[in-house]
Amino acid sequence: MDLLQLQGKNVVVMGVANERSIAWGIAKRLFDVGANVIFTYRKERSKSKIEKILAGQEATIVECDVNNDASIANAFTQIGEQFGVIHGIVHSVAFAHAEDLHNRFVETTRDGYAFAQDTSAYSLIAVAKAAKPYMTEGGSIVTMSYLGAERVLPGYNVMGVAKAALEASMRYLAADIGAENIRVNAISAGAIRTLAAKGVPSFNDILHKIEENAPLKRNTSKEEVADMTIVMLSHLSRGVTGETIYIDSGYHIMG
Repeated sequence: MDLLQLQGKNVVVMGVANERSIAWGIAKRLFDVGANVIFTYRKERSKSKIEKILAGQEATIVECDVNNDASIANAFTQIGEQFGVIHGIVHSVAFAHAEDLHNRFVETTRDGYAFAQDTSAYSLIAVAKAAKPYMTEGGSIVTMSYLGAERVLPGYNVMGVAKAALEASMRYLAADIGAENIRVNAISAGAIRTLAAKGVPSFNDILHKIEENAPLKRNTSKEEVADMTIVMLSHLSRGVTGETIYIDSGYHIMG
């Protein structure tokens, strides 16, 4: 019996930067369970990176600039017309300017604050709006968050505020579109060595602290995050929406 029920389902994965991306780990698991994976990219160099790590594996790759409403609309219209139904979305998109991470939080610029919010939080709302007409069989939207959404973590700064807005947006979306059998949840992943993580000045210190204090006494892997994301996209989590699921070796429960 196929408990996941993801075989042949159309799942859009947003945010693959390279083979170390959490989004790529999720995409690999989706391939493993027989899902039809559709990738989005913002810039041409991102498309080239996706093509490279696919290594000849067949997949659809669609341009989608999450800072541009017309680009989002065009992307999901193209996906909807090509595949008919969208069953799932993995929203693994976030960005803040380097200076707004490295400077003191009080020095956050107005433009930097707005850009981090637009890219990291509002994009979830815009994507849900564009995808909803094609989620005619219901479905699941999963976004990626981090503990900095609820705790002050050194060096996370404006991104922590954006992740807090992302989690609140996730809950409001879950309430708004749940009647259409579309679930919206967040995965709060532990510290993982990704391209984005390299921009956080204190990242190595965070890794060591988690190893020392997390109940499991180790850091999280992107494979563990991918496995739980598969669950949240699947039939197994059909009764769950509006939740933030922590995959962080239990670190978030510690004082």
